[in-house]
Amino acid sequence: MNDAIITASALVKEYGRGAARVEALRGIDLQIPRGSFTCIVGPSGHGKSTLMHLLGGLDHPTGGTVTVDGEEIFRFGNRRLAALRARKIGFVFQFFNLLQSLSAAENVEAALMLAGAPEARQKERAAELLATVGLAEKAGARPGQLSGGQQQRVAIARALANDPPLLLMDEPTGNLDSAAEAEVMEVLEGLNRQGKTIILVTHSAEIAARATHLVRVRDGRIEDPPPLQMAS
Repeated sequence: MNDAIITASALVKEYGRGAARVEALRGIDLQIPRGSFTCIVGPSGHGKSTLMHLLGGLDHPTGGTVTVDGEEIFRFGNRRLAALRARKIGFVFQFFNLLQSLSAAENVEAALMLAGAPEARQKERAAELLATVGLAEKAGARPGQLSGGQQQRVAIARALANDPPLLLMDEPTGNLDSAAEAEVMEVLEGLNRQGKTIILVTHSAEIAARATHLVRVRDGRIEDPPPLQMAS
């Protein structure tokens, strides 16, 4: 049985027109297995982040389809697409995008508030998620009082607010030193063991070596070997 959580078919993304037209993606066919830890790797400017944004419905393709958990997402209007992202996908980026005036707990609670969770549940769930990422004791700290690795772990807790089955991450350790990177990777591998599907864009060979599956992108195409080769 095919148990892909994401399937992309003939995915094309172009920017500009005429002589200024740029083909960022050139007919991507891809399946992401449910429960996998997939790294998207390749040179800068060859389409990795563009691919991730399309897989998560953050941008629209020029052509092709993306199916997330059985739903072809680009058939949806903007409101329904946003609702699907809120239910099924958590996003984490290189820059933490935390609200500096709020504590770690309040940053997580804000995501729960936007999802319509009752106030009492917001506080309870935020405490649970900060404990999951190893920051229970930092709940009251503001971002400026946290290290880079700790801030990224708060961002991961925020992405988990609605318990999505899928986490999409664009260079989440790109601004971190090796010790902070190790902290974040330990959290991500723990989440993957619990059943979360993780898709992570990275330039790091060390991180890619820890993935269960690799997708190599070059010149807007999936590069051989096959995109779902098991990492050694």
